[in-house]
Amino acid sequence: MDRAWKGLLKSGIIFLTLSLFVYIFYHIDFLEFQRTPNPPFKKIRGSSDPGSNQNYCTFRPLSPKEIDEENTLLNSIAWPNTPSVPLPVSLNDTSNAARSNFVILPRPGGGSWLVGDQLEVMIKMFDFKGRPKTHGGDFFLVRLHNRTVEAGVAGQVVDHLNGTYSAVFLLPWEGKSQIEVTLVHPSEAIPFLQRFAGEKPNGVDFYSTFHSGLLTQKTMCSVCLPPTQQPQCNYTDLNTGELWFCYKPQNLSCDARINHFSIYQNPPKAKEDILFKNGVTMNVGIPASGPAHVIVFPKMKGQLAATTDKDIPGPAGYYYKGLWSSLSGATVKRFNNASAISHCLKDKVVHMYGDSTVRQWLEFLSSELSDLKVYNLHNMKQAGPYVALDYAKNIFVTYRCHGLPIRILPSPVTELHYVANELDGITGGKTTVVVFGVWAHFTTFPIKYYIRRLMSIRKAVVRLLARAPDTRIIIRTANLKNSPSPFSAQLGGDWPSLQRDKILRTMFQGMDVYFVDAWEMTVAHYLKHDIHPPRPIIKNMIDVVLSYICP
Repeated sequence: MDRAWKGLLKSGIIFLTLSLFVYIFYHIDFLEFQRTPNPPFKKIRGSSDPGSNQNYCTFRPLSPKEIDEENTLLNSIAWPNTPSVPLPVSLNDTSNAARSNFVILPRPGGGSWLVGDQLEVMIKMFDFKGRPKTHGGDFFLVRLHNRTVEAGVAGQVVDHLNGTYSAVFLLPWEGKSQIEVTLVHPSEAIPFLQRFAGEKPNGVDFYSTFHSGLLTQKTMCSVCLPPTQQPQCNYTDLNTGELWFCYKPQNLSCDARINHFSIYQNPPKAKEDILFKNGVTMNVGIPASGPAHVIVFPKMKGQLAATTDKDIPGPAGYYYKGLWSSLSGATVKRFNNASAISHCLKDKVVHMYGDSTVRQWLEFLSSELSDLKVYNLHNMKQAGPYVALDYAKNIFVTYRCHGLPIRILPSPVTELHYVANELDGITGGKTTVVVFGVWAHFTTFPIKYYIRRLMSIRKAVVRLLARAPDTRIIIRTANLKNSPSPFSAQLGGDWPSLQRDKILRTMFQGMDVYFVDAWEMTVAHYLKHDIHPPRPIIKNMIDVVLSYICP
């Protein structure tokens, strides 16, 4: 009998030891995996690498009407064609900001510049050999500014497709102001940016962890999974039709998926990186040929403003004394203290959806309103969700990230909700405000994927406004980033952001929604560009939001 018990005890010890070994093996593997990922295939970076044009993406099918709209949208963001750049890349024929110049054209009709005039600047581009460029396609940022009075306004660029460009500025204030022209990317760099996320995601890998009992495995996930013999789990959303797939883990069910996370790739040096050298071919100021400033005088009664014949839209607004004034929306009021903010938000329900640039707005409100308590739901800071409440003033604010795809630390899949589904759960009405911003996490994905996401959100917005027309819907546009390296520019720099920003505005144009023009608010401001704009810009954005809520 003792021998039998000893045998059972020995077997039990062996079983427990093996179980503990399996548990430790999988968890150590998971921790190590986060540091040095070893995906099941070699990720290709850069258009010069072989195989980069293989298309692994699965897109939600569109109706004939949606196909027509998609084609129209793609045509609206089509970039001027430029001659192909042979490999290895040479800078000889590349646009060179240091050799190029701009000149302020005389005021139409002569005389002094007046407040309200339109000023035109001519930009002439040359290559690294000093030869005039003969085609267009360069990407610029232009602004007029006066640091002394903290004033700034974005200019509008017209490409003449022959190596010359016009930049047109409104003159909203008097005094001396500087013209600033920055070459963000030469035309030769744009085809590489187009191909970087043209057919499949680049720069970031997405994974999920699967867990059941003592087993824990992780697999790659995306809408663009390279075909292998490994079966896939289909996580298509039944309501919106949004697609998402993961490789099925061995010995675990697709239902065992517990979280989602991303890992930035460690990019190899690519042959075209010379076109993305900060301060040389990227983010370089263009010098003026002659004065780079203009002196503006106040307009007297009866005087007419000088305008150009360029059929281009004016700016969305401008800064003066650090405050943003809108030229294309509601008059911006100043909410300079907690009392003014809480008075506007009293009895309101505000739902926020998006990425961390939307979460900044909740963080600003909670820092300004001591009575607005953000409740700790034991969640991840990046993903949320967040709930904030001012019980006395009946203010209720929520924030939730926009769902997949999202670049994030490991987060429960149960908290990753699509915006369209969230909107369908809102009753709406005159006390309800909906805010969303969806762009930054889509810059590494094909533009067709982004168009489909906005289509599903727009349908939900239409449904919400149909059942509750008084609901206030506010959309945050894309903003400029700081992209000092080749990889950061390609991963999600200003050019991919601009393309998605244009798509966003076009798709919601003419609807009963309101825009916060984060793009121009960051172009026009003197502070350095950052994907998370600094507090002075956020304060002005909140003033715009509250002016829409309490006009």
